[in-house]
Amino acid sequence: QLQLVESGGGLVQPGGSLRLSCAASGFTLDYYNIGWFRQAPGKEREGVSSIRGNSGETNYADSVRGRFTISRDNAKNTVYLQMNSLKPEDTAIYYCALLRYGRFWESLKDFDYTDWGQGTQVTVSA
Repeated sequence: QLQLVESGGGLVQPGGSLRLSCAASGFTLDYYNIGWFRQAPGKEREGVSSIRGNSGETNYADSVRGRFTISRDNAKNTVYLQMNSLKPEDTAIYYCALLRYGRFWESLKDFDYTDWGQGTQVTVSA
């Protein structure tokens, strides 16, 4: 059974860093496109970053570009989101998901994704 599981969230001070993990089971991650999303209380879910299968090309939302880095370790069947210079406005539940077949890999639209993980909470506060 295909499953994605996020981990690595927590409480961090502004300016700090966290690394989130998205571990896949039931399939091999190598050739699939994965996206990271986040949802803050009272707000819509927002696309953060995506990574293309095979090539490893990456895409970022303007709000995180230069601060966040998405990567993958095929040996561990895991995609990571390294988050640096965190701000209070980065506080949200972070999710990873699998791009639906035939959708463009750079998409950061949540309706283009499926098989969502359960999410991991990130709180940025002094």
